[in-house]
Amino acid sequence: MSDLYLKFVNTPFGKTAAQSLGLPSPVPLRRQDGPGESLPTGDVLLGAANGGKAVKEVGSLLAGTDASLHHADSVETLVDSAGAGQQSRPVDLTAEISQSFEALVFDATGIKDTRELRALYDFFHPTIRKLGRNGRVLVIGLDPGNCRKPAQAASQRALEGFVRSVAKEIGKKGATANLIWMASTAARQLDSTVRFFLSSRSAYVSGQCVRIGKSAGTVTVDNQARPLDGKVALVTGASRGIGESIAEVLARDGATVIALDIPAAKEDLEKVAKRIGGEALACDITDDKAPKTIADFVEKGYDGLDMIIHNAGITRDKTLGNMPEHFWDMAIAVNLTAEELINDALLERELLRENSRIVCVSSISGIAGNFGQTNYATSKCGVIGYVEALAPQLKNGMTINAVAPGFIETQMTAAMPLTIREAGRRMNSLSQGGLPVDVAETIAWYCSPASTGVNGNTVRVCGQSLIGR
Repeated sequence: MSDLYLKFVNTPFGKTAAQSLGLPSPVPLRRQDGPGESLPTGDVLLGAANGGKAVKEVGSLLAGTDASLHHADSVETLVDSAGAGQQSRPVDLTAEISQSFEALVFDATGIKDTRELRALYDFFHPTIRKLGRNGRVLVIGLDPGNCRKPAQAASQRALEGFVRSVAKEIGKKGATANLIWMASTAARQLDSTVRFFLSSRSAYVSGQCVRIGKSAGTVTVDNQARPLDGKVALVTGASRGIGESIAEVLARDGATVIALDIPAAKEDLEKVAKRIGGEALACDITDDKAPKTIADFVEKGYDGLDMIIHNAGITRDKTLGNMPEHFWDMAIAVNLTAEELINDALLERELLRENSRIVCVSSISGIAGNFGQTNYATSKCGVIGYVEALAPQLKNGMTINAVAPGFIETQMTAAMPLTIREAGRRMNSLSQGGLPVDVAETIAWYCSPASTGVNGNTVRVCGQSLIGR
């Protein structure tokens, strides 16, 4: 459903009316347009605290893009050592800055105690107002859980509060801010995540913290336009909405997609599969035979999977006292139990290949809870617990992660009462609803062969919703 208010306030009359009435004026978000990367092509400013561990890798990555790279003069030596020095221009942060920036990137991994947090202020205070519309702020720190000294752990954890607050301040520009916490030896695993957060693919992801751990090896992607070439993906709930968009984006990135949904949706499912050059599999995932049926189909037709996306989900809303038992059972079976049983079957038969990806779709309802959704929230919170528990058990470069969508413009949200729908759209830092493609792009980042260090995360795709954490 179209967001008429968003369109209205971006007309001259609508903008004036919103300002005079003190109403939100959301900025249209710039999203990925077709295959290929959508990294910044304008001015990008790079900064770092003393002793930064990530700035070399980030400088080298940005030097290979179309961005006009700048660096705070205090990090010139580090940028030079990354091979980006000749392409990067120094910026004096103590002088008047006349230009605007498409992205501000700061390496905070060198911060060792709370006094050194001043480096954040020194970099962002003179530059944050120079961030343009649809801009990006990205901070890279060390995982606090890996810090031995309490002062360092406190400093690195403090980055979360900083980034979440910055995201709320810049959201009115359609801009986002996110945080990467990396293991101390994981700098070489940053590539895919830095690319994602600086690109228009992360348009509706803001105020998020992602942990990147050390992995067994570094995987490079030669073709950024089609990073999933030669890969096979299975997407559940793929006949419409978010699942359909996931299937389309993975196919756009080169994957062969098995689109799965219930038999009643077979006609729509086959249309999706045909359009993207994939194959349809009509199957009720709650059927006792479903895990074997899926595993047999994969083994016979493809000899294995590189990705499985557990998107299928249902809501059966009632307050707990009025909820019939089959509402509870159905929500748990579809949203949680089926994922576990399907994964067990694929793993037992070794049908998930080396460096494969498991992605589960949770919800902000599973994080914050929701009135009349005890069953749904229970199942979606269980998804997060399942991801966190399974992540360290996976071998051979496999990873598992989750996305937690907020208000996404789908048939379900279009059926909401007007007041509830408008509240859902505006109660986030970007003051608008997301699109199914926003969830799909986040999943595609997880699925990149280069995302080897991204494991056990739950990222909210919610425009930094004011509900929940």
